[in-house]
Amino acid sequence: MTVSSIQRVTVLGAGSMGHGIAEIAAIGGYDVTMRDIEDDLVENGYDNIEWSVEKLAEKGQVDESADEILGRIETMTDLADAVSDADLVIEAVPEQLEIKEDTFSSVDEHAPDHAILASNTSSLSISDIASATDRPEQVVGLHFFNPPVKMDLVEVTYGEATNDETAELAYEWVESVDKTPIYVRKDVHGFVVNTVLVPFMEEAAWMLSNDETTIQEADAAMVYERGYPMGPFELNDFGGIDIGYHFRSESDQSVPPVVEENVENDHLGKKSGKGFYNYDDGDGVDYKPEDAGSYDTLRTEAVMINKAAWLIGNGVATPEEIDIGLRLGGSFPEGMCRRGDRIGLDVVLEKLEALSAEYDAERYKPTDYLIELVEEGWTGEDAGKGFYDYRVDPPYHYINWEIDDDGVLEIELDRQERMNSMSDDMFMEIDRLLTDIDTDDVRCVVFSGAGDKAFSSGADITGFTADDPAEIMDVDEMFQTVYEFPRPTVAKIDGFCLGAGIELALACDIRIATEDSTIGTPETDLGVIPGGGATQRLARLIGEGRTKEMVYRGMQFDAVQAEEWGIVNHAVADDEFDDRVGEIVADLVSGPPVALKAAKQVIQDGQDASLEAALEMEKQAFAVLATTDDMLEGVTAFRQNREPHFEGE
Repeated sequence: MTVSSIQRVTVLGAGSMGHGIAEIAAIGGYDVTMRDIEDDLVENGYDNIEWSVEKLAEKGQVDESADEILGRIETMTDLADAVSDADLVIEAVPEQLEIKEDTFSSVDEHAPDHAILASNTSSLSISDIASATDRPEQVVGLHFFNPPVKMDLVEVTYGEATNDETAELAYEWVESVDKTPIYVRKDVHGFVVNTVLVPFMEEAAWMLSNDETTIQEADAAMVYERGYPMGPFELNDFGGIDIGYHFRSESDQSVPPVVEENVENDHLGKKSGKGFYNYDDGDGVDYKPEDAGSYDTLRTEAVMINKAAWLIGNGVATPEEIDIGLRLGGSFPEGMCRRGDRIGLDVVLEKLEALSAEYDAERYKPTDYLIELVEEGWTGEDAGKGFYDYRVDPPYHYINWEIDDDGVLEIELDRQERMNSMSDDMFMEIDRLLTDIDTDDVRCVVFSGAGDKAFSSGADITGFTADDPAEIMDVDEMFQTVYEFPRPTVAKIDGFCLGAGIELALACDIRIATEDSTIGTPETDLGVIPGGGATQRLARLIGEGRTKEMVYRGMQFDAVQAEEWGIVNHAVADDEFDDRVGEIVADLVSGPPVALKAAKQVIQDGQDASLEAALEMEKQAFAVLATTDDMLEGVTAFRQNREPHFEGE
């Protein structure tokens, strides 16, 4: 899919961001010009694209050959020629305002009048950059995250003069290259993600500067108690301590002394060999679960939630955009708006007020919007409303669903940033949807995974370690809801289907997978066992011996073997996958709903009964069905040699 008004894209800069953006555009079907100031820079950038595209083609992760994609890319060093016929120009030059302003001034002179000019800046003012042009209304921010090919998020940022048409076209273009855009409606320093993410690292650094924590204690607590993918000091080292330092100093905000000291000593993290951890002469990142101690996790999260409230209250972004941004851009287990609603916004406000009284620092001052919510009694999920409204139509954060005119309910697991791993919230959302939906409207349910990598890679173990075991939903409850749903259910498996993913598939009636999908039960490698029914459903499906081998060994294998073992019904080639699923779903949709419901119940209940009792169940069900309108329609259609039209009565 391409945006019709954008045909040719020019990327200025062939470094890691520039060549990554150029690659994305070419894969998306656009003609691309990549420009840098020297031939060797352009050549190196192109070589990187060539290597990456060939790897993607080898793995079957692109729809065209490498030659077709690379054939859409040309390189040059002359800026005027590079932008002369561009519909969209994306700047990815060094992160210095003067350089960007000079670049945009030159682009403005040589690019077509209709062209959109976009900056990949991560924090500089779009308004300042746009002021170097005579078309500020056509200047927008397109902040890709590094590396662009792998990271899904793009922040589409308004400058003061950016018009809606420009922002909307940019947003549509991002979607067309298979990335997820979020709007940043005001030109604030740090945009959305960094506004909330930087305090994650910064607050721990303030506490370390005040001797209120240790590096290992903070990292262990935030990872093992709160489920973040990295601890604050680990993340600081990973991204570069100087990045956060410059982010703060550029906006005239105070910097924690330990950060300033590291930058002064050129201890910038992994890239310099030493930061908060020692990577050259030490053990590198060395925290363990038992290091968590008494670190004040609420202090860090309260500041982050307050920043999220500030963004909402000032019209910069919605709760949904903030949470998507943090999940995709920061790999957070959930967004801070959702987390704030779970903690309780009154608890967050009380913490901020206590911190303000103790430290008298601006970063603890509660934002007006947070105060308003609490004063109105909207303190989060338990109150029915907080950042989100849970009262009438609670939001779905981790699944997408729709029901078509034929009654096919499609449920897509959507945590692409974690390969659709299943969190407690996702379990609850699936259970809620299947419990609340009117089954009379449904003829068939199809489960699939968002993206092209996984149906589901399993349960989000790091997320579960952050919860009190007593508060974790009984995960088998959701799988049982799927298993007992009174309509046929289909698992459409493409990619990894592991752990909780295979347990969801096993709870479905029919499983279809692409041949190279990976099926498995790796839980024992993590020191646990399947917790959603796999030990029992597999044993009934493939026998005790094979189940024990799978579980004991933590086995993973392709769908062809899974079909041989009887775990999936069909393992098919990629190019046949959608057609095969469509054929099966069409049969299920056109079938008699009452009879299919009865068949499902008899087959499932009969497994736990004696043969005599099971046969009696079947006989009774048959007798009841013989009196239905659907049965009469079936017989009539047979006699008239036509397709039956069942109404479910």
